[in-house]
Amino acid sequence: MKYLQRATTFVVLLLAAQLCISSTTSAQTSNQPTQRTTTAHSGDTIAKIAERLGIPAAELARLNKLSETSRVRKGTMIYLPESSSATTAGEVIGNTITLADGYTFQADQVWRENGEVWYRKGNVTASVNREVKSITPIFKVPTPPPTPAADPKIPLARTPIAVWIHLVDGAKFRVDDVQETSEGAWYNRANISNFISKDRIASIEREVPTAGKRSNVNRDWTSGNLVIDELIKTNGNRFGVDPYLVFLVIEKESHFRTRALSPKGALGLMQLMPSTARRFGITKPYDAGQNIMGGTRYLRELMDTFGGQVNLVLASYNAGEGAVIKYGRSVPPYRETRDYVKTIGKRYGLSGRESNPDSDVPSPRR
Repeated sequence: MKYLQRATTFVVLLLAAQLCISSTTSAQTSNQPTQRTTTAHSGDTIAKIAERLGIPAAELARLNKLSETSRVRKGTMIYLPESSSATTAGEVIGNTITLADGYTFQADQVWRENGEVWYRKGNVTASVNREVKSITPIFKVPTPPPTPAADPKIPLARTPIAVWIHLVDGAKFRVDDVQETSEGAWYNRANISNFISKDRIASIEREVPTAGKRSNVNRDWTSGNLVIDELIKTNGNRFGVDPYLVFLVIEKESHFRTRALSPKGALGLMQLMPSTARRFGITKPYDAGQNIMGGTRYLRELMDTFGGQVNLVLASYNAGEGAVIKYGRSVPPYRETRDYVKTIGKRYGLSGRESNPDSDVPSPRR
């Protein structure tokens, strides 16, 4: 009788255990856990699989109860973190299931239950009735961030400021930047630094060019007289002399005064000596057109004589080519001539040696 009671009790307990297991399995099935897997390749380790899939190696090793350096046999099913786990490869949005016969298809979720591989695709849930070769995750391709709109609080790149130095004779020229002092102003033009005294400066103007306005290399200087500007450019281009050099010579010689006359008889804008004027057929030296034509031709001739050496051209224009030849085709040691070469040379951009000869002997001319 006692044996029968014990047997009955055992059967009741066994049925209760089975009912509990069945309930647990049913709950697992209804939850459809998203356990993802992949199949190891030849020569794989846990660390290598993790690197290939963009999964932290430590997490993959923990999930499979292996070390990161453990070698895994080819074809071994490797459990992957659930889709809710963050990975460095990005968000997992599905899985690719590859069968042993090579057939592949995609599913939203994949999990293993009672030795079978189950998957869900949309509203359809089913088991895979063929041998599974591998299950690989599908990662969401990151969407590039949109280009941020311009922040009105952040100023846009400013248009470079144009700086003009206006001289007392009405001329002006453009520079890259300027620093004013109590005695005058230091300015930079094409990486050349120069100083101009206060008594020569009428004003310094800074302006922001209008957007879309085309720059013109020939408009970074002006005499203040459009007719004279055009004569300078026309004759400079005609005789192959840089118009800016012609501009600098006129500014130094006469400050753009058409009726200028030196104590030694030099005439007009480019201060032509009477002999030089006759040499180039100038009959009206005070006429701006004739004077600039004659002076520019003279500069062209000096360029040819001295091989385009601007310092010698300027020295010859001030002291005469005979003086330059007399001193061995170099700047004569006349104080006025060397100051002349230095002043124009620096503004034109000659090197320090060319534009800054030592002063010595007073000039005999002009």
